[in-house]
Amino acid sequence: MAGYLVALVCHALLMASSHVRKQAPAAAAVSAAVSVPAFVAAGGAPMTADTLSDRGSAADSAPVGAAVPPAPGAEQRHTRFAEQIGRAAVIVTAIGFACHVLALVLRGFAAHRPPWGNMYEFTLMITGAAVATWLVVLWRNRFARPMGIYVMTPITVLVFLAGTVLYTRSAPVVPILNTYWLNVHVVAISLSSGVLMLSGLASAAYLGRLRYDARVAAGAIDPARSATRLPEAAKLDRIAYRAAIAGFPFYTFAIIAGALWAEVAWGSYWSWDPKEVVALASWVVYAGYLHARATAGWRGKPAAWISIVGLATIIFNLFFVNMVISGMHSYAGLN
Repeated sequence: MAGYLVALVCHALLMASSHVRKQAPAAAAVSAAVSVPAFVAAGGAPMTADTLSDRGSAADSAPVGAAVPPAPGAEQRHTRFAEQIGRAAVIVTAIGFACHVLALVLRGFAAHRPPWGNMYEFTLMITGAAVATWLVVLWRNRFARPMGIYVMTPITVLVFLAGTVLYTRSAPVVPILNTYWLNVHVVAISLSSGVLMLSGLASAAYLGRLRYDARVAAGAIDPARSATRLPEAAKLDRIAYRAAIAGFPFYTFAIIAGALWAEVAWGSYWSWDPKEVVALASWVVYAGYLHARATAGWRGKPAAWISIVGLATIIFNLFFVNMVISGMHSYAGLN
């Protein structure tokens, strides 16, 4: 938790560092106009009262509130700071993930069983899968670092809720879960949900970048004064799409494995239990998203919103269905 929180702070600093005033052309011209030696004018001519008057008029004609030119090397120092803070965010995230995995391993040793038998452990599995996917994205796409604020914020919140609201002492699982299907179905559903979660978060970052670009086009934002470090919208859209492609087949396998387990445990492949219904809804949404991406007319913002709806169904299934609705899958282990 502490590692993810520090990583979140680093990502926030990385995003904040983009809002730096850049040198305006008008201010640079005025600076060049008034930058003369103390006693000799440009070209070696002696300074006169008329020359000083002309220089003063040039300075007075500068736009009010024009940006002050940065000191030599300021932009390089700013770029170097952003690079260092971005690298620190990746390192701290990796350390946090290592601690995350260690916590799951120790939980398994303490409970003498696989560490995914209740809602606390299941949430840690999903968030761990999301962080692992995020680290893979960072490894393959260095430009993706600035979108970490979109990724690590919800993950940090979920890990915090898991450690406070959802935490339960280690204990044996209920008899119906004491089967090899627990390792097949739960591992597949948790890992695939984590990957699909990253797809939805990348879509959220994509919409954020689109909003920034639209405001720049409308003149509401001056990109010379308020830049953004988010990658280009097309790159964010590609990350979301590839994550969905990676997670969807495993999510499909998890649903099939769950149906096979249900037939063994309850004598029926499908009982329209609330958990099953919402899981099927998530599958339909992501299938629709992938189909929409394959159709030219549904690329871009509409497809991104479908991905976010899919993320919402996963979160709804994780919390609301487990904590509020009673059903055949009521094994959250909450007190």
